[in-house]
Amino acid sequence: MSLSKKIVMLGHFGVGKTSLVRRFVDSVFSEDYLVTLGVHVKKKEVEIDGEKITLILWDIEGNTSISKARASYLAGSHGFLYVFDVTRPETFQNLAEEMDFLKENYSKIPVAVVGNKSDLITSEHVEDFFKQEPFKDCEFTSAKEGDNVENVFLKITKQLR
Repeated sequence: MSLSKKIVMLGHFGVGKTSLVRRFVDSVFSEDYLVTLGVHVKKKEVEIDGEKITLILWDIEGNTSISKARASYLAGSHGFLYVFDVTRPETFQNLAEEMDFLKENYSKIPVAVVGNKSDLITSEHVEDFFKQEPFKDCEFTSAKEGDNVENVFLKITKQLR
C-alpha cells in the first residue's frame, strides 16, 4: 500500500510551476505558456528507500503573494514547492517575507525553494547572486532541459516521511 502526500506548487505567474510538474510527471516540456486557472492536480508514484509514495501535486494559479492563495488549496498540504524565475527579480524579491508567512501559518509543513529556468543564466551568476539568504538552501532547475527536476521532487518527498 502506498502513502499519499499532497504537495502544493507556489509562486508567481509564469515561473514554471506547471512546466516543472509536467516535466516530472509526464517527462514533457512545451514552449507554450499555459495559464493555470484555479488548480490542476496530477499524481505520480515514487519510491523512496523501498517505500511507495503517491505524490498528489497541486499546481495552483500563480499569485504575487502566498497570502492571496485560496486557503482551501493549501489545506491538508504535506509539503510546498515555492518556485521563482531566476530571470525575473519580481518573482523572488519578497522571498524572505513569503517564507516567513509559511513559517507562521504552516510551521510543520516542509518547504523547498526552487529557482527555475536556470538554463537561462550562467552557473557563475547563480553562485554569485544566489549565495545569500534566503537562497542558501535553494535548488535550481530547468523544466525545459529537465535539469534537477526529479531531484527536487524526491528531496521534498524524503522530508514528508
